[in-house]
Amino acid sequence: MTKRRRRPSGGVRPAHQTVDDGPRRRLRARLGLPLGALVTAALVTAALVWFPRPPPLGVSGPIVLVSIDTLRADRLPAYGYAGVATPAIDRLVADAVLFERAYSHSPQTLPAHVSMFTGLLPVEHGVRDNLGFAVGPERTLLPELLAPLGYRSAAVVSSYVLRKEVGLARGFDTYDDRLPAASPDLSSAQVQRDGGESLQVAERWLDGNAGPDSRFFLFLHLYEPHAPYAPPARFGRYEPYDGEIAYADEIVGGLFDALRARGLYDDALIVLLSDHGEGLGDHGEQEHGVFLYDEAIRVPLVVKLPGGREAGRRVSVPVQHIDLLPTLLDLLGEPVPGGLRGRSLRPLLAGDGAGWPRRGLYAEAMYPRYHFGWSELYALTTDRYRYIRAPREELYDLVADGDERENLAPQRARTVRELRETLGGLVGDGAVAAPAAVSDAVLARLRSLGYLGGGGAVDTETPAAALKDPKDGIGVLARYREAVDLAGRLEFDAAVARLEEILADNPEMADVWLQLGNLQARTGRLTAAVESYRRAVGLNPADSVALRAVASTHLRLRQWDAAWENGLLAADVARTPDHRARAHELLARIALVRDDRDAARRQAELARDADPTLPLPDFVRARILHEDGRYAEALPVLEGTLEAVRSRTLAMPELHFYLGDTLARLDRPAEAATHFREELRLAPHDLRTRASLAMLHQSQGEFDAAARTIGELLEAAPTPDGYRLAAQLWEMFGAHGRAADVRAEAARLFGGARRRR
Repeated sequence: MTKRRRRPSGGVRPAHQTVDDGPRRRLRARLGLPLGALVTAALVTAALVWFPRPPPLGVSGPIVLVSIDTLRADRLPAYGYAGVATPAIDRLVADAVLFERAYSHSPQTLPAHVSMFTGLLPVEHGVRDNLGFAVGPERTLLPELLAPLGYRSAAVVSSYVLRKEVGLARGFDTYDDRLPAASPDLSSAQVQRDGGESLQVAERWLDGNAGPDSRFFLFLHLYEPHAPYAPPARFGRYEPYDGEIAYADEIVGGLFDALRARGLYDDALIVLLSDHGEGLGDHGEQEHGVFLYDEAIRVPLVVKLPGGREAGRRVSVPVQHIDLLPTLLDLLGEPVPGGLRGRSLRPLLAGDGAGWPRRGLYAEAMYPRYHFGWSELYALTTDRYRYIRAPREELYDLVADGDERENLAPQRARTVRELRETLGGLVGDGAVAAPAAVSDAVLARLRSLGYLGGGGAVDTETPAAALKDPKDGIGVLARYREAVDLAGRLEFDAAVARLEEILADNPEMADVWLQLGNLQARTGRLTAAVESYRRAVGLNPADSVALRAVASTHLRLRQWDAAWENGLLAADVARTPDHRARAHELLARIALVRDDRDAARRQAELARDADPTLPLPDFVRARILHEDGRYAEALPVLEGTLEAVRSRTLAMPELHFYLGDTLARLDRPAEAATHFREELRLAPHDLRTRASLAMLHQSQGEFDAAARTIGELLEAAPTPDGYRLAAQLWEMFGAHGRAADVRAEAARLFGGARRRR
């Protein structure tokens, strides 16, 4: 193995080894430190710079940070779990220091990662939820601190939640968030890249940027084992969550093998951790975001020092995410920015816990407030206790009651008071940051359109004590998850009924109104869907997604003016560039339907301004050519548009449909069918595309394929609209008996009801 060149052991560097001090000067300038802090001894001459001997645990080579999303510490063999095998992580642990009690500050992906990269608590850096927040430019990120030290940096992320637009890309030389194309109506949590593909991206970056003498920082984020759990079949012997852990282990094993093959593993500092845990039914929560018990915020933390120093050590002292940044800087021999609550873990890594500050560790759960209108939660974890500030306070003895089952708050008033006061010093009186602001002008327009509510965003004014305690609402959340599962099984009527039951008693749950609207729209109940979406907007007028949903449904109802006004509002309240781009994209489609071609072109340009990767002007031009019957001219423009969107996170709606339709009209049926199928992969409930594919097969004499396509239509859309369209297709094909059979089945299923608008 090629060894990395090392510095002289100490003293003055020979003249031919003089180091450029510019990067260190720039770092000190960023941190606000005097240049004299560079050295611990006097400068020998103005031309020669003296550096201290690297400390015993010092780092000067590669740094690799691996974040495995949603990984509970207690579901790893290294932490005592026997339900899954993780040989790669076990091998790393053998070379490393393991922290037995490491904690996240938030059970959500974005706030947790921002804390890692800033060294600040969520209440300090201001990112309190996955949606509606971004890292402000005033926050200094870890790669920005490493760059002046000569570190090249790359991030490879696997979730839409960590896309460039949220601000974490700042300071990285490479930030790869190229996720696979996905339907635009997926929730953000559903848009993800397979970890194996992310590993390949990381390996390619290593090939071009990492040599034996390299100083680089590589951040690899894996979304396994985040829900929905769908591990590869080879891990089918495990429970689904554990199967995804096994798959994540396989991926990180591939990364470590890649480092070994390049001679980088031994000299690298490797940190493996998670952003948060997963409920798995403990305390009634299946996933994460609501509660702050151990299953949600206790995370694995493994630190492999260069050369495997201190390997095998286990540290029981509680530590936290904000300790990561000061630890890395300290190990590099660099000063830590002032004002950080986190502490360098270097003493603990070296086995010296004496004098380690015994502080309460902070965590917050804002998801209940922002998404359901319930009280937010705050927690403080000490060596022994966890205090949770809620409408009904909680206190758990983590030593005697590790499962946090017995709430001691009523019996330990003094302890509760002390921890409450300490927590109050961090969060004050509990003021909640709004995820987005809405101007008075936008509020006036909202009111003019008849929206309920008068606030500008999520309710951040009502005191937490006056809101529902999440402990009392977790059963409602379980019913909500059941409704989502019913919809996934295409049991739409049952899912809608379950959501309506929930909202009858909990009308403040904006997310449930949005989900209800989605199901109503999918089943053709468009007028009802508009009302549900409007209720969601009334609860949170800053929700660009809900406003887009209102506009899209009005478009389907051919209510052009209402669609246009709501689309404009969606663009005005959008906080991130991608949300602005999607709002302007929708407005361009509305303008095309209204035959306002100038407006369509103008909105397409605005969409591209917000997102330069979105070639909407070309797509609009192709649509106009298509509508004018100039198919041969439209085709190359559509093909160029497709090539331009291949690297985008989200697919462009209708692109493959118009490619298919254009090719069909140019008598290229095989290619047309391919594009229709791709559109259906991205939007499986698109009835227009399914009908077009069935008609294409029928026109080519592929009668079995046409029949099969109609059957697939009914499987994807077992709704009144779906059955009506299937009957119409059979009539067109001259199969009047089959059309009658479909109508009879619809009458049996839906009581002969017509589509409800």
